[in-house]
Amino acid sequence: MKIVIIGGVAAGASTAARARRLNEDAEIIVLEKDAFISFANCGLPYHISGEIKDRNALLLQTPKSLKQTLNIDVRVSHEVTQINRQLKQLTIVDHQQKITYTESYEKLVLCQGADALRPPIPGIDHQKIFVLRNIPDMDAIIQEIDEGARKAIVIGGGFIGIEVAEAFRQRNMVVELVELQNQLMPPFDYEMACDLRYHMESKGVQLHLGHAAKKFTDAGGKVEVVLDNGHSLTADLVVLAIGVRPASNLAVDAELAMGDRGGIIVDEHMQTSAPDIYAAGDMVEVTDTVTGTPTQLPLAGPANRQGRIVADNIFGLSSQYRSTQGTAVVKVFDMTAGSTGASEKTLQRVNRAYHKVYLHPSGHAGYYPGTAPMHIKLLFEPESGKLLGAQVVGYDGVDKRIDVFATAIFAGLTVFDLEHLELAYAPPYGSAKDPVNMAGFIASNFLRGDLDFWYAENFPEQVADGILIDVRSSKEFKNWSIPGSINIPLRELRSRLDEIEVEKRIYVYCRVGFRSYLAYRILKQKGFKKVAMLAGGSKTFNCFCRTQLATGKAGVPFVSYAEEKLAKIPGAMKNA
Repeated sequence: MKIVIIGGVAAGASTAARARRLNEDAEIIVLEKDAFISFANCGLPYHISGEIKDRNALLLQTPKSLKQTLNIDVRVSHEVTQINRQLKQLTIVDHQQKITYTESYEKLVLCQGADALRPPIPGIDHQKIFVLRNIPDMDAIIQEIDEGARKAIVIGGGFIGIEVAEAFRQRNMVVELVELQNQLMPPFDYEMACDLRYHMESKGVQLHLGHAAKKFTDAGGKVEVVLDNGHSLTADLVVLAIGVRPASNLAVDAELAMGDRGGIIVDEHMQTSAPDIYAAGDMVEVTDTVTGTPTQLPLAGPANRQGRIVADNIFGLSSQYRSTQGTAVVKVFDMTAGSTGASEKTLQRVNRAYHKVYLHPSGHAGYYPGTAPMHIKLLFEPESGKLLGAQVVGYDGVDKRIDVFATAIFAGLTVFDLEHLELAYAPPYGSAKDPVNMAGFIASNFLRGDLDFWYAENFPEQVADGILIDVRSSKEFKNWSIPGSINIPLRELRSRLDEIEVEKRIYVYCRVGFRSYLAYRILKQKGFKKVAMLAGGSKTFNCFCRTQLATGKAGVPFVSYAEEKLAKIPGAMKNA
């Protein structure tokens, strides 16, 4: 068996390694057009920042090491320019020897990944405009900094854009970030991205959200970026991080079936429309776990699994790739943001019914030092409670929770199942009622009819027909309150029920939702029929309607029945 793999890094290297483990006698050739066959591309921003000090730590494998350990013929700087399906033959340019030759194959695997987008904007070819996809890109950016670059503009507020912006700030550079959408992290829902926005601003990154770069011009060796609002920014260098597109030119020329997004269509065995050609990684079209629709998600985890599945099927093991649910996590200075499954805007786009809850539990036990509130958003089906998606933003314990939600979505669990998950607990790591359990409790209570919500995005229209009651302490109320609200602290509510008109709609809120839930239960059991509590409390409200409390800083953790005590801590009421 002769297997030729075009492309290395995640999918290609994974295919080659698995293929060798399955068959010691197969001839395995990997052709990589760049100089590096296997490197940690997700680690590139962290070498720019200096957090990963040794550049060689990013080089996972070399042609020599793969030959020695797996007997794989790796050829770097070899670019495939044509696939002849009839002859099962490739045309290859060896850029080192400056020769062109042909190579036959029995099985061909396409793992070329994706290319950074460089849209046809005037001036896009300026020598100080960079992308970050590989080791040479990283080296070029570091060289600019070493030669004195002190200000950078990042175009794009997704994963790479945020990581690069942080890396530049770690190098004490002035950083401005431009994002076409009105939020950072477009895969997230708007309100969840607001926490990240406030935090990045607190770290000195100047954000230009809802704007696009329209033109680049030279300004004495620097780059001037002209935005769509006419405003101009100037910096020593610019990094484009506006997304990627599948590197599918070879596949198109070979007349393989392609999807609407430019990705290669593959079946569950990662086989293309040509029986002897497989594809994996960023260049393939996959099925979305939640929506069941075609999608493309350039993620390292799925790419590695797909490569393994390709090798299995080449050697007769009928393994299948099921779907991709887009589980991802990103470090944003001191914060972490994670998501899995469908976002609310995705569910709206595909017209899928859903409910949602918000909560702000602590990363671990509130009495143990070093924790802070996190912001969880959970999406689920109205009837069954089946999980559809989750987003978590916070300072500690975010990755742990998003992984549990990801597993639950993959397993088809419901919010009722979340109530019963037995998760590890010790004060430094979690809580006896883990945030995942708490999300299940709240969502299950909602589906059972034990509570009802009003949502901050509907303010002020939704509450205009009733009474808005703040059940926090009087001190908290005097510090800040939602416009139009009256203050009846939870501790006084039972004795002041006669101040509330029974026939009116009652909208209650507190800081995170706990005290308002207690108030809701009191009111409902005392005969008030039309009651709703603010989902996520004032912390979620600040993501829709920014106030002076949205400082981008952590704030005090949530502790049940102790919020008023915690609010007395010096500085506790300065943050949302």
